[in-house]
Amino acid sequence: MRLNAGSFAPLMAPFAPFEKHPVLAVAVSGGRDSLSLALLAHDWAKAEGGRVVGLIVDHGLRAEAAREAQTTRDLLLKQGVDAVILRWEGPKPLQGLQEAARDARYDLLVEACHQRGILHLLVAHHADDQAETVAMRAARGSGPDGLAGMAALVERRHMRLLRPLLSVPRSCLTATLEARGVAWIEDPSNADPRFERARVRAAGGLDGLDSGSGGRRAGREEALAKAAVELIEAGDELALDQAAFRQLGKERASSLLSRVVQAVGGRDYPPRRDRLDRAVDRLAEGAARGKSGKSQDFTLSECRLMLRQVPKSPRLRWIVRPENGKGNSRKEGQPLVPAAFFACGGFLPPHVD
Repeated sequence: MRLNAGSFAPLMAPFAPFEKHPVLAVAVSGGRDSLSLALLAHDWAKAEGGRVVGLIVDHGLRAEAAREAQTTRDLLLKQGVDAVILRWEGPKPLQGLQEAARDARYDLLVEACHQRGILHLLVAHHADDQAETVAMRAARGSGPDGLAGMAALVERRHMRLLRPLLSVPRSCLTATLEARGVAWIEDPSNADPRFERARVRAAGGLDGLDSGSGGRRAGREEALAKAAVELIEAGDELALDQAAFRQLGKERASSLLSRVVQAVGGRDYPPRRDRLDRAVDRLAEGAARGKSGKSQDFTLSECRLMLRQVPKSPRLRWIVRPENGKGNSRKEGQPLVPAAFFACGGFLPPHVD
């Protein structure tokens, strides 16, 4: 089975509304997944009176990288897709290279979109990637948010990150390019056992893909959005009403706290499950222990959580601040209120303001 304009349009529909003549950026590595997405998005945007810009990141980690980036750009231009090459300049770390490369890639992509006024960045994560991600997070003891997989839509400060292919298996993307007669580049790092994802892929056991993970993630995001709007007090500082937090179920409380510390601390990943569970218990029990006068402050994921009484009121709040004033200046982390809130009647999404 392959994708075409008719089958790709329903994958884009959940991300509406778009501007009248939408401009989309697509992260393109030259591999089958991102090339398929770029060509499908190009057809979709053209039908809507818009256009696509392919963003190709050259990490400079292999001798062939520059040539492959140029080959990918030439291929996109031949297919009628505008494309630019973004280079990761400067020294590269000796340890944590894949994570550093990932961070640099997203920094370059987001900055390129911001400079060009592009509101939508598409990335080609698909169903196989989702299953691998859940497997890796499970092995690391991730909390419920991590085990829900990647979100299809993430609202960032200046743009949206969209993953329209999360329900599509890799085999469909292969068939899509083969039907078009388009060749792709195989990245050797995808099979390099030094990297966790490559090891998970080589180990197998992902043939029975969990087709319901996307729906569960969407449901969790909607429930989390409603809880965030009801409980979060965001003024000069961010706070959670302690009594209201205690009324949440354990799972929803974990999701809400995870999102709060990711947003305030600027982290891309949720806390480990064991640490998050302990923190949720402390937030729920804080009222009783707080009367002793003993400090209830503690840290979680680069955030400091402090139980304080509201002036002239018996009400208690958990205040959440960046640990040691670090803030999230380097990264935005996860959005404070999930994008699902925009579907709950709260207000229009920022991209149509």
